Amino acid sequence: MTFEQILTDIRNKVYYPIYFLMGEEPYFIDVITDLLDDTVLEEDYKAFNSTVVYGRDVDAAAIINQAKSYPMSGNYQLLIVKEAQDVKDIERLELYLNNPLKSTILVINYKYKKLDNRKSLPKLIKAKGVLFESKKLYENNIPDWITKYLKQKQFAITPKACQMLADYLGNDLHKVRNELEKLIIGLPPQATVNDELVERNIGISKDFNVFELQKAIAQRDVVKANRIINYFGDNSKDNPLLMVVILLFGYFSKVLKYHAAHDKSRNNLAIVLGVNPFFVNDYQVAGKNYPPGKVLDIISILREYDLKAKGVDNQSTDDSELYKEMLYKIMH
Repeated sequence: MTFEQILTDIRNKVYYPIYFLMGEEPYFIDVITDLLDDTVLEEDYKAFNSTVVYGRDVDAAAIINQAKSYPMSGNYQLLIVKEAQDVKDIERLELYLNNPLKSTILVINYKYKKLDNRKSLPKLIKAKGVLFESKKLYENNIPDWITKYLKQKQFAITPKACQMLADYLGNDLHKVRNELEKLIIGLPPQATVNDELVERNIGISKDFNVFELQKAIAQRDVVKANRIINYFGDNSKDNPLLMVVILLFGYFSKVLKYHAAHDKSRNNLAIVLGVNPFFVNDYQVAGKNYPPGKVLDIISILREYDLKAKGVDNQSTDDSELYKEMLYKIMH
């Protein structure tokens, strides 16, 4: 089942005896668990029928013993096992899942790890309930996730503001969600989050950010690119060299994809590059200014400064000097 299907079923009060939530991305696991916690039991029954235990404190036998208890009142008992990756004999849950109680909803938070699908436990979970793998989103999926999250909250966001947030916040969804909630506090429904709002509330400069640096490099605007690089060098704590190198590497990897694309129509390029169609023009400009050979050179330069940012073969500890060196090599 997909994340959206699971949430829809819960909201419609369609429950399963077990929810085994595993994987690298804690955000989706927490959202499903919180929704079950908010939905399954009425407030009056929570004190009697809701139990939360932690994997480091229990074994499979203790979980099974609690799961076999009947609710003191109402229709369900909700049993949540957090940090279940610390339960050493988790495979023994099979003993319970062969005949689970319909009145118990067992929620297993198995974060940062996953079960071996070749074994019998995951097969049994699929037969009896929900087995969900929560996967990390790639960096290029974050803008789309931000847009969808805000849309569910009845807000919109401009493409530039969305990309600024994605570049600055990375793919930690809890962090992204928290910053989005800060942005929309006090906004009227249907309002649009723009770059000025992001700058005012998140502290990302609308003029001095990686998005604007990429644009300046693509246009071969040496003056603007140097202005941004100097700002980054003077504010390296907020703009670490390694983060900027990684984002530029992703950008020029897409420029290389642009050159490789046979169909250079706007819609096809948006699909191939994995970007909002709004940004396709930037890649077209970069493609004209940087032929494939030069793009490969730039990627090699970025690999060099990736190592220097990590302290390998680095004669200088001054990020501002490394920034200037890197930009000169890229644009000349």
